[in-house]
Amino acid sequence: MPQYLSPGVYVEEVPSAIQPIAGVGTSTAGFIGIVTADSLTIPVSSSIAKEEQIGKGDGSTTIFNLKYYPVSTEAGMFEMRVDGETVSATLSNDSDNEVSQVTFGSAPDDGASIVGDYVYDYVTTSFALTVAGDVKLCTNFSEFKKFFGNFSTEPEHRRLAQAVYGFFNNGGTRCYVVRETSTADVASSALKKFEAIDEIAIVAAPGIADASVRSAIDTHCKQNTGDRFAIFDSAQSVETAGNLDLTLLDPSNASNLLPDNSDYAAFYFPWIQVFDPATKIRDPFGNGLQYVPPSGHAAGIYARVDTNRGVHKAPANEPVLGALGLKYKISKAQQDGLNPQGVNCIRDLNGNIRVWGGRTIGGNANGEWKYINVRRLFLFLRESIDEGTQWVVFEPNSPALWAKIRRNVNAFLTNVWRSGALFGNTANEAFYVKCDEETNPPEVRDLGQVVTEIGVAVVKPAEFVIFRISQWAGPGS
Repeated sequence: MPQYLSPGVYVEEVPSAIQPIAGVGTSTAGFIGIVTADSLTIPVSSSIAKEEQIGKGDGSTTIFNLKYYPVSTEAGMFEMRVDGETVSATLSNDSDNEVSQVTFGSAPDDGASIVGDYVYDYVTTSFALTVAGDVKLCTNFSEFKKFFGNFSTEPEHRRLAQAVYGFFNNGGTRCYVVRETSTADVASSALKKFEAIDEIAIVAAPGIADASVRSAIDTHCKQNTGDRFAIFDSAQSVETAGNLDLTLLDPSNASNLLPDNSDYAAFYFPWIQVFDPATKIRDPFGNGLQYVPPSGHAAGIYARVDTNRGVHKAPANEPVLGALGLKYKISKAQQDGLNPQGVNCIRDLNGNIRVWGGRTIGGNANGEWKYINVRRLFLFLRESIDEGTQWVVFEPNSPALWAKIRRNVNAFLTNVWRSGALFGNTANEAFYVKCDEETNPPEVRDLGQVVTEIGVAVVKPAEFVIFRISQWAGPGS
């Protein structure tokens, strides 16, 4: 109690009994990539491949002038097509580069469409990139390019760059990125640095199917931090004799094994096809498509669903933005063998590429934790309550403190229930909070502990939608 030494009016600030618990973020990702060196040579074009409608054939003319000049005569830098078919032709510039011409071995047919494709100013630049082991926060893909370079034809960098691009393209807003030079450095370096960044909620190593890396990431999420969720990719090629479901589960092929069962991780299959600018620049007349691991895109989908619906909504039946194709087309019969194992398939459904699974690795073996959204909701609740009740530490352990704890946790869970995350028509049906003499007897208080028991009724996803239809004779039957 304060001491008052002279008469007067004293106004005192009284701390509120309500200490609001704010929900923590659930969508910040941590990406780990493997590179072979600290600097990469990344091709950059000062312009894009151009297409020119040259004209029509007349059945006799073999030489045609080009409108764009001068034209690069480097090997592979131009291509001529007649009525859509690639034909042999010679391209030349005069001494002053005032006119460019193309000469065909035989005259195009009368009325045939003549098209030229070529590239201007093809250059290669060497970027000094962020050294291995440095963790960088990226809030958009431009920041990733500043730290790590643009898209590249180097496979390891391409997978990481496409994962980060897919993350932002699918709804992600913040991610931490680190590159290491070997898989051994993932556990010893990258994950230890991630431990110091409390904001990270999702961890992925795009395209790395090494069992030791998967195990290290799972341990990091489950034990070292206890509040993170991992996303794993398959190896790029897993097909043997066209039998996808058996290949993934075949113990004779160790490189293609599923990760160990874990309710702190999800596994996505197959790799997705995307447009890759670096591939297009390197081969201007190709389609520029590459297969990349889906974990970055999946992390972006998690973020999008968290923002639009909430962490309680399963990140499934969602479009994979930027995906143009799949490494393997999966049938319903094949998914029947994969889904119970916790393999979340990405499928092409009527031309729409969507995530068509929402289970943790192991699926049915994980019991009440077999759904991604259930595990992630509990991680959200646990960390939110943890961070929102730090003020309790060293407070007098009395019924007054217990009442404050009940009041604050009840208020937080009521908001969670109103968001649709908990099952029940009323708050009393959705959750309970118990912190009283029963949970805190003298022997517990003597240990300096205050114990609160919380129970929540979680909303499960409607994974199997069943309609039962029968014939009906009418109202009089």
